[in-house]
Amino acid sequence: MSPNKITTDYTKQLSKYMADFDYVHIPEEVIERAKMLTLHTIGVSLASASLPQAQGALKCARSLNGGTGGTATVWLTGEKLSPAAAAFVNGTASDILDWEDCAWTGHPCAGVIPSALAVAQDRHRSGKDFLAAVVSGFECYLRVGMSVQPPADYDHGKGWGIVSWQIFASSMPAAKLMGFHESQFNQAIGVSCIYTPIPSNLLMGTMSNCYHYQQGMVNVSGILGCLNVEAGFDNLKDGLDNINGYSEKLTEEEKRYWLTKDLDKFLMMKILVKHWPANMWIQTPIELVYDMRQAYSIVPEDIQEIIIDPPTQYRMHFYEEGFSSLMDAQFSMPYCISTMFYGGKPGAEWFDEKLYTAPKIIDLARKVKPGPSAEDSLQTSFIQFQNGDYPMKKVTITMKDGTVYEGCMDKHKGHPDNMMNREEFCQLFMKNATCVLNSEQAEKLMNQILDIENINDLAEIFN
Repeated sequence: MSPNKITTDYTKQLSKYMADFDYVHIPEEVIERAKMLTLHTIGVSLASASLPQAQGALKCARSLNGGTGGTATVWLTGEKLSPAAAAFVNGTASDILDWEDCAWTGHPCAGVIPSALAVAQDRHRSGKDFLAAVVSGFECYLRVGMSVQPPADYDHGKGWGIVSWQIFASSMPAAKLMGFHESQFNQAIGVSCIYTPIPSNLLMGTMSNCYHYQQGMVNVSGILGCLNVEAGFDNLKDGLDNINGYSEKLTEEEKRYWLTKDLDKFLMMKILVKHWPANMWIQTPIELVYDMRQAYSIVPEDIQEIIIDPPTQYRMHFYEEGFSSLMDAQFSMPYCISTMFYGGKPGAEWFDEKLYTAPKIIDLARKVKPGPSAEDSLQTSFIQFQNGDYPMKKVTITMKDGTVYEGCMDKHKGHPDNMMNREEFCQLFMKNATCVLNSEQAEKLMNQILDIENINDLAEIFN
């Protein structure tokens, strides 16, 4: 059987970009953002430590590793495992609270940061090497993801291939830190194409907590794929150009021009950081309710109803019997707004299983209702985000005494046009990191990350 004729060279161009990329190419503001994203990703991972899903990921990683011992740090415990095993548990933990990031296409921080740190530690690479791998990894991931996004009229209920392109968030920084040359990057892209998961609606359809494990799973595949390249095999090149290799398998509307679009720019500056431990599309309503609560000293027992307008597709669900899983709760606007009042400290406390059916939570969640406007579809909202805009939300809180409070917002704190500053990132990190570390340990780790470009061997970090 003869191979498909290759008529474009996008894979070669992207491979050259990755191979040639160097720390000196990174503007100061992009270096700062890479450090803040690293800080945030590790912080929200540590905040998840007490949840069963985090402990399950740790158990899986130890089994994958054949016990403890290795060269890469597990953030939750400080123990060492192999790079792939550490990236599995750290990537899963990054996503458990749904608190990491949102790019135009998914959650690259759950791949880029765990994989880059694990391989950098294993290969005794410097902080500058790490930052170059992180930034170029984000840039490659974002373009591959955009090249296979579904068309505007896509039925989101069929499933979205969020981890089908997530593997590039793991494999590309790993390949960079392994010191791949251009031809090896080409093969690393090829192996990422063949190891990619197929799009599926099974997780969304069942609201299974396995949703979070998949982030760690693709980290294993990404690192393992690069080890395959390093070990050596023949061919498997130009995977993003082959008409039966990748793009056409994921979308009916491939856009290969995205693969090399604006390579002189840093699209990672458009990544959104979540301000709350909840799904991306719940961030703005929570922010609005929180701001009104603070401004008007709102007591939840005095609330008659909370109206969200426009409502968001697949995010307004409420059940009288309570919520069935972590994912079910994280993706429910009524639940998350209710836990903002009653759930304690943002983070793992919000997702104590006892709260899923707690009478106070259910009573207030019942009062969170959709407004009269047509709901915002997820696909349209993502396209709006990609085009530099964001859905405007109006929240109306009516109290039992008839008092009405209203607020409108589109770009919540953490949106790329309303980004947190260094102080805010650091404050949030300290709150989250002290779920596992004492204050002195957390501050030491924070300072290591803030000064990471001056660390000569990342095997020393976390020590």
